[in-house]
Amino acid sequence: MENPPEWGDGGRGRRVVVIGGGVAGSLIAKSLQFDADLTLIDPKDYFEIPWASLRATVEPSFAERSLIHHKDYLANGRLIVSEVTNITNKEVLTADGHQVTYDYLVVATGHYDPLPVTRTERLEEYQTENERIKAADSILIVGGGPTGVELAAEIAVDFPQKKVTLVHDGSRLLEFIGPKASDKTLEWLKNKNVEVKLMQSVDLSNNTNNSGGNRTYFTSSGETIRADCHFLCAGKPPGSEWLRETYLKDRIDNFGRLKVDENLRIKGHRNIFAVGDITDIKELKQGYSAQKHALVAAKNLKLLMSGGKESKLAIYEPRPSPKIIVSLGRQDAVAQFSFTTIIGLVPGMIKSKDLYVGKTRKKMGIQPKKYTLFHS
Repeated sequence: MENPPEWGDGGRGRRVVVIGGGVAGSLIAKSLQFDADLTLIDPKDYFEIPWASLRATVEPSFAERSLIHHKDYLANGRLIVSEVTNITNKEVLTADGHQVTYDYLVVATGHYDPLPVTRTERLEEYQTENERIKAADSILIVGGGPTGVELAAEIAVDFPQKKVTLVHDGSRLLEFIGPKASDKTLEWLKNKNVEVKLMQSVDLSNNTNNSGGNRTYFTSSGETIRADCHFLCAGKPPGSEWLRETYLKDRIDNFGRLKVDENLRIKGHRNIFAVGDITDIKELKQGYSAQKHALVAAKNLKLLMSGGKESKLAIYEPRPSPKIIVSLGRQDAVAQFSFTTIIGLVPGMIKSKDLYVGKTRKKMGIQPKKYTLFHS
């Protein structure tokens, strides 16, 4: 295992660089800002609460609370808004020319999901998406994972007069959870007049314009779907492609994830951590888990910076049967617990009204701002 280039005298003021300002990166930066000489590097100037993004598509004003300027929680750290181009054993290099020396490094780049640089641009993007939905009479959603299902549900609840078609290439929706939850979700969507087509794919590059302004899309089974617009809700690859030419290139597994030990340090490195969806931990990639990563890694960094013994490092333990809740519009949800699967208002009360936005803002040290239910 490699030693860091310099260990210093321990204590406050150690140089920590966090790459990535998503769920895990923003929380670890917030947690360490008064214990370290901290730099957060992110290609955008805000943190987005990702599980609130689909609500913001149907209600753009919701994003006013789910998009948080990094500087709103980072009172004592340095922020660099730029892409990272390289990592060496002692420096991080950015696209805008910064060379930032580190004693400790945290990689938290999650999944590859290019977003606008500024919070203002992201708010405008939500407004544009919302106008697309409002102008459409028929909408095609491609992908039956949690994103596709939640988007279909949001549109069906807020715009019940619109024709929504969801196409999924799997044998059931929400394949990452049990079949009982899938069946209940399918029944719920059908009751909201969402047409669901399973075991089919759509070639989005092959569609034709119709005289009425909408388009005809073709499925793999030869069916045709007419829709005014479409949304592709496919999985996103890990945000690790940029690492393949860096100092850490040999620590990426076959799935594009960084190999970490039980203390969330990248294997073979005493001073480099990885947290969130970029890690190779065998668990469901959830925001809750990413937050847990951040808190465990922050605790370990504080211990190391204060000269503590490595034998005292905290161990991250994945939950054996995580709670899973997929929201279905503003009031309902489907939930899978270790002991049962339920759908409707009860799980909806846990998640669907505010989508944990107030809770997440509070965790980041920001005023939760009470949410008032929107009426269209």
